[in-house]
Amino acid sequence: MTANALQYMPGFGNDFESEALPGALPQGQNSPQRCPYGLYAEQLSGTAFTAPRGRNERSWCYRIRPSVRHVGRFQPIDVSHWKSAPNIFPEVTSLGQYRWNPVPHGEGDTDWITGMRTVTTAGDVNTQTGMASHIYLVTQSMVDSYFYSADGELLVVPQQGTLRFCTELGVLDVAPGEIAVLPRGLVYRVEVIEGPCRGFVCENYGQQFDLPDRGPIGANCMANPRDFKTPVAAFEDRDAPSTVTLKWCGQFHRSEIGHSPLDVVAWHGNYAPYKYDLSTYSPVGAILFDHPDPSIFTVLTARSEVEGTANIDFVLFRERWLVAENSFRPPWYHKNVMSELMGNIYGEYDAKPDGFGPGAMSLHNCMLPHGPDQAAFEKASTGELVPHKLDNTMSFMFETRFPQHLTQWAANEAPIQPDYADVWSGLEKKFDGTIDPG
Repeated sequence: MTANALQYMPGFGNDFESEALPGALPQGQNSPQRCPYGLYAEQLSGTAFTAPRGRNERSWCYRIRPSVRHVGRFQPIDVSHWKSAPNIFPEVTSLGQYRWNPVPHGEGDTDWITGMRTVTTAGDVNTQTGMASHIYLVTQSMVDSYFYSADGELLVVPQQGTLRFCTELGVLDVAPGEIAVLPRGLVYRVEVIEGPCRGFVCENYGQQFDLPDRGPIGANCMANPRDFKTPVAAFEDRDAPSTVTLKWCGQFHRSEIGHSPLDVVAWHGNYAPYKYDLSTYSPVGAILFDHPDPSIFTVLTARSEVEGTANIDFVLFRERWLVAENSFRPPWYHKNVMSELMGNIYGEYDAKPDGFGPGAMSLHNCMLPHGPDQAAFEKASTGELVPHKLDNTMSFMFETRFPQHLTQWAANEAPIQPDYADVWSGLEKKFDGTIDPG
């Protein structure tokens, strides 16, 4: 698998085609009697066969061995820090506002599997609803070791270091300021390009991530389809003792094989991994007064069966201009039915200038009030309302309609800030019954 000069194909949800050897991709049909180069034809389906055309996702792969040769007998293994919903313990309360300092790297080496730390779970992996949020701490590459998940797709948000995802359908390098989405069922190996590596993961049990409808915004702005990049075909023809780890219904199993499973020489379809440069996100907002709902900053959404209510929204708060007149410009105080896990990629978040540095995260569960801390409120309430650019800032939110339950690790081992709720304790009563002429 050659990955010295990585190439990508632009577009979101396109029907791509790519071949690593000339003529490897059959033309005019999916499953010829004999495939070129002695390859096997195999379909990878991300949706039911009968899903509506606009939602139907599948790719045809032409590979050295069929996938049935890439797994043998599975043996259960313990991956102690990677949890799946439901994961609820009576002694762990998720009722409250929580915030964590950046999680430090430990003393030992960890790879993509052993370095995953689950923070929250929501919904039920068995019914393919909800999600889990994780922190990854990766210091070493996977060697002759491969992974795939039958439980959901993974949205990866790097915060430190650069990872390479060597997948069945090609290779992606992902650094801070970018994201990657790894589909359910896709086999891959994760390598460290520049480490140590730390970041956030949203494990989506439900429908695949999609671009949100823009409505009256129209055809442009927000995340534009052309900025999403899908890798070109690349393959490995290597015989070596190897392991494939499978996550299935929250359990982990490992299989021993004698070769690399990344052997797709050509493929076509619309079910594939992709990456996205967050600096290309074009935010829109208020240009006269008031502050819009944070949903205006949605990059990707995973829909649910309830119209307009997402299983997950991935929301981005990046550099942008604030120009609203006679308005409180930071996010206002609120409580809602969605639960929000936030993470800071770099810079300062305007609603929480202190205690929420790069690598930090916070949780505000459904129907629990939250908003700017005292310092942010006072600054926004008294500052001169001139055009102001929020610069050097990039935070995000995993928002779901399900309550997010803390894991035992998040409640007891992660660097939680015990006094986080005190950031609002200084908000004083200002009402005195008189009319404020200002």
